[in-house]
Amino acid sequence: MTEPILSVTNLTKRFGGFVALDGVDVSLGDKERLGLIGPNGSGKTTLINCISGALYNEQGKVNFEGSDVTGTTASSRAKLGIIRTFQIPRPFRSMTIIENLLIPMEYAASGRMESRNLRDQAMESLEIVGLQDRADENSANLTQIDMRRLELARALSAKPSLLLSDETMAGLSSSEVDEVLDILFALNGRGVAVIMIEHIMRAVMKYSERIVVLDAGKKIADGSPDEIVNNRDVERAYLGE
Repeated sequence: MTEPILSVTNLTKRFGGFVALDGVDVSLGDKERLGLIGPNGSGKTTLINCISGALYNEQGKVNFEGSDVTGTTASSRAKLGIIRTFQIPRPFRSMTIIENLLIPMEYAASGRMESRNLRDQAMESLEIVGLQDRADENSANLTQIDMRRLELARALSAKPSLLLSDETMAGLSSSEVDEVLDILFALNGRGVAVIMIEHIMRAVMKYSERIVVLDAGKKIADGSPDEIVNNRDVERAYLGE
């Protein structure tokens, strides 16, 4: 059995007296698609922030590709290949679409870039998300769905080994959700492991090979989509007794 690309052990995060994460263990295999779900306030985004380095955990360890990255900065983890998207995309609006990709290529992926023209590589990322014909347009003119496409293209341009996708589909129509799913499948097809936080259960069930469920900062379930659907603890977390 191959070593997991990510191993989170006994992760605990507090905000004052509030325990946001309580001894959470999560592992992720190479190129695996993992769904991370739970009721509002269950600790999903806090876990993603601790994995990416945006927050530091008080207890536990984060290992990535065999190395302990606990306590390292978010920028250091990005350079190793841990890349995340955000619920609210914030592109550099004074820049063109392709210029928005060149920034992470320069600062996050510089040690892992191919030795060929950066614009050509950026265009490949734009082709995956369907923005190749608009590369030189100003990013301030994008629609909501195109903003999500750009967010994913920026993540791809940073050459991730692990993508942390935080509610990329929030507020989108059903057809737009399918478009984003196609992009996430394409990223995974290029060898990228993905942890996806999402409240749209149709998307989670379609995309995930395995699902982890959090409730009140604790992991209450870990299994296949079919196992999660039939798990009584998960049902109680969402619906009550």
